[in-house]
Amino acid sequence: MRAVAYSIKSSEKEPLAIANRKKHDITLISNALSEDTVVYAEGKEAVIVFVDDELSEKVINRLADLGIKYIATRSTSVEHIDKQAAVSRNIRIANVPASILKEGSQEALSMALAAETILNLDRWQHKKCLGSACVCSRACDQHNELFDSLNEGDHEK
Repeated sequence: MRAVAYSIKSSEKEPLAIANRKKHDITLISNALSEDTVVYAEGKEAVIVFVDDELSEKVINRLADLGIKYIATRSTSVEHIDKQAAVSRNIRIANVPASILKEGSQEALSMALAAETILNLDRWQHKKCLGSACVCSRACDQHNELFDSLNEGDHEK
């Protein structure tokens, strides 16, 4: 999957590279996502963001116009994302579930955030359910039923 990661700090580059293992073509930039930097998403399928990035309705619409289908946030919060705008433009959103974050060093936290972000890209690429990382799963019974049935199928293999 082709993606651009916004607001990347130097300490996040190595964990993302390790977690990615060259599976996805990810462009890392230090600029925050905004109306001025949305153009870096051209030709990509996904954007990887953080809580400092602007994901207003206007930015979401521009992302959709550029062909973005997925927004993966490297945080547990999705408050910075206009979810209504994303839904209206058929863009899927994933976050990092709080349950995967364990107490530890900053390095361990960076690796956990990177690993979950890459896992979300992997699942989207293979058209698999994201489970608790899928933002819609918190508001959609149909999604939860689908996730339950997919997990049952996984256990039968």
